[in-house]
Amino acid sequence: MFQSLSDRLAATFKNLRGKGRLTEADIDETVREIRVALLDADVALPVVREFCARVKERALGVEVSGALNPAQQVVKIVHEELVTILGGETRRLRFSKTPPTVIMLLGLQGAGKTTLAGKLAAWLKRNGHTPLLVAADLQRPNAVDQLQVVGERAGVPVYAPEPGSGIGDPVAVARQSIDVAATKLHDIVIIDTAGRLAVDDDLMAQARGIRDAVNPDEVLLVVDAMIGQDALTTAELFMAGVGFDGVVLTKLDGDARGGAALSVRQVTGQPILFASTGEKLDDFDVFHPDRMASRILDMGDVLTLIEQAERAFDADEAARMAEKVSKGQDFTLEDFLQQMQAVKKMGSLSKLVGMLPGMGDVKAQLDQLDDRELDRVAAIIQSMTPAEREDPKILNGSRRARIARGSGTEVQNVNSLVERFGEAQKMMRQMSKGGGMPGMPGMPGMGGGGKKSKGKTTPPKAKKGRSGNPAKRAAQESRSLDDMLPDAAPSAPPATLDELPDEFRKLLGG
Repeated sequence: MFQSLSDRLAATFKNLRGKGRLTEADIDETVREIRVALLDADVALPVVREFCARVKERALGVEVSGALNPAQQVVKIVHEELVTILGGETRRLRFSKTPPTVIMLLGLQGAGKTTLAGKLAAWLKRNGHTPLLVAADLQRPNAVDQLQVVGERAGVPVYAPEPGSGIGDPVAVARQSIDVAATKLHDIVIIDTAGRLAVDDDLMAQARGIRDAVNPDEVLLVVDAMIGQDALTTAELFMAGVGFDGVVLTKLDGDARGGAALSVRQVTGQPILFASTGEKLDDFDVFHPDRMASRILDMGDVLTLIEQAERAFDADEAARMAEKVSKGQDFTLEDFLQQMQAVKKMGSLSKLVGMLPGMGDVKAQLDQLDDRELDRVAAIIQSMTPAEREDPKILNGSRRARIARGSGTEVQNVNSLVERFGEAQKMMRQMSKGGGMPGMPGMPGMGGGGKKSKGKTTPPKAKKGRSGNPAKRAAQESRSLDDMLPDAAPSAPPATLDELPDEFRKLLGG
């Protein structure tokens, strides 16, 4: 969603690089570009004015004029101010001292409120709670049925005593749900209320009735991040008519400009608690202002990436793999399949790689990463027998043809996978010997450094090109990978995916 804003800000900061000091004219030009970028992203005008005024005031101060690298200091200031307008510190849910904790959802029809209720319930369940979904949207046709389907997908029970579609009293349903939750030992109640295509008196009166009947611990406004300035108008009307304690942003994976996300906190004074970033139940998490600011400035979001990896990878399986590598045992296609399936649980490849710092420069190549390639590779491996997965060397022509037919692919796809897997095996063997990863300098605890000599340094060997002769090329590839590792210090990180070491590009299918 913030790609356009990120690109504009990156181009602005690039103009500052290499300058030993920044003049007032440089700062004025930078602030002007930031202002245009924010307005183009549909950020509310009062928020833009306040943001730019603070950035200019700090940029003209001592913290930039006395900095060793003024350009980086300006980026730091913009990052800190973005964190401020996004809410500062992460706001967590407030839980009642006496269960159940009651969470009431507000929002217009079409904001994704019912789906969001299921995502929130699934998130709470993953975190050790026992939520109960309550179908109090009795106006919209099939809203009750939709919540029951979402609840079933999330593995969370739904309290729906009324059929809905205009039948039933939502205030009575909400009131009864508290007693049901207490009886069945649910520690959290999530009430899905009715929405409208626009704010009206009936909507507000019904929401106030439910609020007064259940006295919720949290009233959350669900805002569609793709509707721009209208989201702010809606938020202000709900604040005046009902009141709410926090905001949940939906559709943050869309291609809209995203100004609502940058404006809603400043305009309403209420924090953003959660963000929904996709259609799956798992595409939902706590909103961290500092991480979102880092994403906007192409600084990556490594913490979120680590958290997703911890959820996707089984700790026992990871320990087993680590022990296997340490003992020098071969990495098999079965291991490869398990690791790949764990990566797939984390989300799309482009999203995952995009969380790494500095990947904005290779956005076009990231967009070309095809998640379906993982499915094709999995189909090929699953079409193999256990013996073939354990030892791919036994894959002769007839076996490869059978695997291609079984997986719905071509023989060349099978050949490509086996070749890439062979490179992966080489890397795993190298790591088990303490040699680190091919093409990368040594890292603490990973090996990979050049061989040390006593009292002198040997320059790295010149890298020879690949021979066109198949026999000679096979001999080159069978050399010890230690000879391929440079002793010199690491160079700058690759500017494009094409500059990654051959071994990594092969694993990515390049």
